[in-house]
Amino acid sequence: MYFRVMKVIHFPLARITIAFVLGLLLAYYIKIPISIVFSILILLSILLIFIFYTYKNKQTTIFSFLTYLVSFIVGISNQIIHTDYYQKNNYIHDSSLFEKTHSINITIREKLKSSSFSNRYIAIVNEIDQKAKSGRILLNIQKDSIDHDVEIGSNLLLKGKLSRNKSADNPNQFDYSKYLENKQIYAQIYSHADDIKKRSKIQKSIWYFSSKLRARIIKNLQKNNFNKTELNVALALIMGQRQEIAPEILRDYQYAGAIHILSVSGLHIGFVLLFVSFILKPFPNTRKASLIKLIIIIISLSLFGIIAGLAPSVIRSVTMFSFVAIGNHLRRSVNIYHTLLVSILLILLFQPSFLFDVGFQLSYIAVFFIVWLQPLFYSLWTPKKRFFKYMWSILTVTFAAQIGTLPITIYYFHQFPGLFFVTNLIIIPLLSIIMVLGIVVMILAAFNSIPIFLSNSLQWSIFCLNKIINTIASFEQFIIKDIPLHFYMLVSGYLFIITLIIWFKKPNFTRLVTVMLSIIIIQLCFFKTHFNTMKEKELIVFSVKKSTLVAERIGNKTTIYTKKEGLRNVSNNNILKSYCSSNFSSIKNKKELKNFLYFNNKRILILDSTILSAHNTHPDLLLLTQSPKINLDRILMNSKPKMVIADGSNFNTALKRWKESCRKQKIPFHSTNEKGFYILK
Repeated sequence: MYFRVMKVIHFPLARITIAFVLGLLLAYYIKIPISIVFSILILLSILLIFIFYTYKNKQTTIFSFLTYLVSFIVGISNQIIHTDYYQKNNYIHDSSLFEKTHSINITIREKLKSSSFSNRYIAIVNEIDQKAKSGRILLNIQKDSIDHDVEIGSNLLLKGKLSRNKSADNPNQFDYSKYLENKQIYAQIYSHADDIKKRSKIQKSIWYFSSKLRARIIKNLQKNNFNKTELNVALALIMGQRQEIAPEILRDYQYAGAIHILSVSGLHIGFVLLFVSFILKPFPNTRKASLIKLIIIIISLSLFGIIAGLAPSVIRSVTMFSFVAIGNHLRRSVNIYHTLLVSILLILLFQPSFLFDVGFQLSYIAVFFIVWLQPLFYSLWTPKKRFFKYMWSILTVTFAAQIGTLPITIYYFHQFPGLFFVTNLIIIPLLSIIMVLGIVVMILAAFNSIPIFLSNSLQWSIFCLNKIINTIASFEQFIIKDIPLHFYMLVSGYLFIITLIIWFKKPNFTRLVTVMLSIIIIQLCFFKTHFNTMKEKELIVFSVKKSTLVAERIGNKTTIYTKKEGLRNVSNNNILKSYCSSNFSSIKNKKELKNFLYFNNKRILILDSTILSAHNTHPDLLLLTQSPKINLDRILMNSKPKMVIADGSNFNTALKRWKESCRKQKIPFHSTNEKGFYILK
């Protein structure tokens, strides 16, 4: 197996793919002028063609180098072409659109999970003030302002002002703004029913027909009195639509280590391939019948991908299993590594933004480690009975996938479900039954014909699945939370796992040395992190609505300052948990916030409802909390602070008044409601 991997790395397609991906990464992090990129691409392509026809030996070093260099430049140009930011008529380049209300013409593309107050959609911009514009936006429609969902493909005309995506309000939180930017959504619109005019024109795209089909299936299942909780889980399992799943159900699946089954991926597409192949078994084993069989399989996989919403993991799985089916049709031994490489290259050619999708990354890493590591685990024991072979196979696949995705899972989610192997061992046999039942029921629902016994069987199976997941998730003591992991520790972690597996496959002294070196690198990364943490000092005013929260961190020790009534909730505060785990620190002290703080030779005055005057205090910073009734103009003239900060406990009317006062006296003003947290170092 090791030599097969080495051969794959030396395979030209592998190097071309690596060069292409590096080009995507460079263009993502560094904005390069389009004219320069395309000029270099044209010159290199001409040179490559010239060498190709001039030299008979295509294995020359210069030819290989030019091929990889062209792949690298193609990666850069591909990222530029598929990035809306580079389009001249994209709305992001017109700053006036963010300053006042405009007439905006949009087309609804996709429905997202609703928030507490609004229904949310991804929409495509067509026109703004009757001028052609392009780009994606996030449309938020207040729930109390419209009593039905907007149909996918609907053309809407609305009055609204574009709002730029807001960065994370607090440090080390999930950056939703960056997440939207990766999906090329640079702004949002918040709208009411009165601002929306629905036009008769419907854009009948692939997303429209996919949505229509899903709506038809859901409607027919509801007619069969399918319980809402089980229905929402069924839609997630079979069609990848988990927008309506209750938060407590999602939390149970997350704690049990089974959240991956609610996102359609290789596991689900594999079931579909096996199911369709089983149905087509009666086909004769002739060349013509085999071709018809292949076409049916590819069409079935593609239709399933469309119904599942064309998510990155779905597209990856459909593409990969389509190549597997083609390889089987050609009666060739399919090299799964080559299949993975081809699917990566094809997907990223058409949608390079998938490279930065967490689901896409997890899917490929999981599949790679299953293919590479699972045979090693499986060889440790050879059960004689079929049942034990099946269970051992499930367990080894689960271990291989979990080990492979462990570092990146901790890096993104900062937790690890300790009972993941128990969960997968129990639920995967049940999931195979649910998938077969689900596919049959969904197909019949699309044709308005569902036997009651089938829908009841599916509903009961999902009910049992939810109960099992809930039971496993209830053992919260096995869930390891708030695990810190920086990027260089992530890289060193993978270096250790890979070198250890290589050594286990074929032990020798050289490979043992590389394992030892990887351990030393992990330790160096840890000590570097610890050293950097210990010399850091910072004071943070967090952005918390209707509350005041201040943290002082010196090294790995954090002191929390808040109002007396908030002290008891400090330990359970998710903002503080995220901050402490990401900075390798812990809360050592909890203190009631008084009217003065001293940090790093700076004096901080806290004005709240208990203090009405600040004469002769001369603070470096002035922190306003709980909307104190003060004359800020007078205080600023007397105390002359270098900076004024207002946290989330203040009224908006007071914030506007204070901002104007600071502007008049040319003193910087920072509102956490508007700009997020404030950090002092």
